[in-house]
Amino acid sequence: ISRVLGFIRDMMIARILGASWVADAFFVSFKLPNLFRRLLGEGAFAAAFIPIFSKTYTHESKEEALKFAGEATTILLIILGVLTILGEIFMPTIIQLIAPGFIEGTPRYELAVNLSRITFPYLFFIAIVALHGGMLNSINKFGYAAAAPIILNITLLSADFFVPWLFDEGHALAWAVFVAGVLQFAFLLYALIKSDLGYRLARPRMTPRVKRLMRLFLPGMLGAGVYQLNIMVDGIFASMLREGSVSYLYYADRITQLPLGVIGAAIGTALLPMLSREVKSGESDKASQTQNYALQLGLLIAMPAAVALAMLAHPIIDLLFRHGAFTASDAKATGGALAAFALGLPAYIGVKVLSTSFFAREDTKTPVKVALACLVLNAGLNYMLMHSLQHVGIALATAISNWFNAVCLGVLLYKRGALILTATLLRKIGKIMLATTVMGGVLWLGSDLLRPFLDAPAKMYRSLAIVILMLIAITVYLTLVQVLKIFDVRHLKRELKRTT
Repeated sequence: ISRVLGFIRDMMIARILGASWVADAFFVSFKLPNLFRRLLGEGAFAAAFIPIFSKTYTHESKEEALKFAGEATTILLIILGVLTILGEIFMPTIIQLIAPGFIEGTPRYELAVNLSRITFPYLFFIAIVALHGGMLNSINKFGYAAAAPIILNITLLSADFFVPWLFDEGHALAWAVFVAGVLQFAFLLYALIKSDLGYRLARPRMTPRVKRLMRLFLPGMLGAGVYQLNIMVDGIFASMLREGSVSYLYYADRITQLPLGVIGAAIGTALLPMLSREVKSGESDKASQTQNYALQLGLLIAMPAAVALAMLAHPIIDLLFRHGAFTASDAKATGGALAAFALGLPAYIGVKVLSTSFFAREDTKTPVKVALACLVLNAGLNYMLMHSLQHVGIALATAISNWFNAVCLGVLLYKRGALILTATLLRKIGKIMLATTVMGGVLWLGSDLLRPFLDAPAKMYRSLAIVILMLIAITVYLTLVQVLKIFDVRHLKRELKRTT
C-alpha cells in the first residue's frame, strides 16, 4: 500500500514540479533526513538494537528488555538532538557538500537551504519511529511499522491541496515532510502502548548493554546505509551535471524502490529477529536454512523485476510521469537511469539479506569495511562514467558497486561457514535464472510486436501495451516457476499465513 501510494505521490510531484530546479532543490532537501534516517534509525542503530533487545526479551524478561529500550532511546535522543541542531546551523555548508553543483547565491541553492531546514527535523521523529518499529518487529508484530510510511505518502499527497492557498510547491512539500514525521511518531507510540511495550526514558548511563549497543552501532553506521550513501554520492555528482539530473535519478530510483522496498525491506525486516533468535539459540542449521530461503525468495522476485524494468524502462517512466511539468525529454532521460539502476536490483536484495546475517551475529564491523570499499568504487565509477554517459553513468556506477558489495558479503559469509551453498540453493538459483531468461526473451519479442502501441501518442494505447506485456511476462514466469518446481506456492501461502 505504501509503495502504491508512493507512486501516486511521485506522479503528483512530477506533475507540479517536473524535473525543474525547484524539484532538484526539494529532492536534495528530502534526501538529507532520509539518509540519516537510514543510517541511524532503520540502519545501524536498529541493526544493533534488535538483536540485543530480542536476546534480553527472550532470555531474561520483558521488563529488562523495556528497561534497555528506555536506555537506548535516551542515547538516540541525545544523538538526534545534537545532530538536528548542528544541521540547522550549518545547513548552507552541508548543501555545498552534498550538492556542490548548486552555486551559492543562485535561487536553486537558496531554496535547497531553506527547504532542508524545514525537512531536517523529520530525522528526529522518524529515527525514533524506526526504533519503536524494531521493538514491535522483535515480538513478531510487523504491521504497525510497515504502515507508518503510508502516513508520509498521504501527508505529501495532501500538500498539493495547500499549494495555491498557503505555500509555493517546494515549501508545501517540505512542510508536509515535517508534519509526516510528527504523525508517524505519534502512530508508533500508540502502537507500542497498545502492544504493552510502553517504556520510560532512563537517565543517560553507559550500562553494559548500552556499551554493547554503541560498540555495534558506531562501526555499523556506514555499513547499514551503504545503498543510501551511494545514492547520496550519486546526488553529489549529479548536481554537477545539467539541470534536472538530480530529479532524473530520484524518479528512476523511486521505481527501483518498488521491488526493493516491498521485497528487500520486508525480507530484511522479518529476517533479522528470526536469525537473531536462531543464532542466539545455537541453531546454526536452522539459521542457514532461513537465510537460504530468504535469498531464494528475494531472487525469485528481484531477477524478473530487474529484467522487466530494464527492458521497459522508458515506456514505464513515460506512462507514469509524463504529464504536467514532466516532459517527453524528461521521461527519456529518466528511463535511461531506471534501466541502469534495474541491473543492480538482484544485488540490492542480496545485500539486504546477507548484511542481515552479519547483524544477527552482532558483527557490524565487517559490513562497514565492505561498505567503505563500495563507496570508493562507486565514487570512482561515477567520475569515470558521468562524462560519457551523464546521469545514466551515475546510475550504472551504483548498480556495479552494489554487485561488488553483495559478492564480497557472500564470500565472507561463505568463508566463515555462515553461508552454505547447498545443492538445493544453487539448483533453485539456476532455475530462477533460466525462467528469467525465457521471460526476458518473450518480453523482447512482445515489445517488438507492440512497438507501434508503445510509441503511440495516445496514453491509452501505451497503457494497454504495457499491461499486456506485463501480464504475458508474469504468466510465462509463474508457469515456469511451477513447471521447474522452483517454489512450492502452497508452502509459500502457508508461510505467509503463519507470519502475517
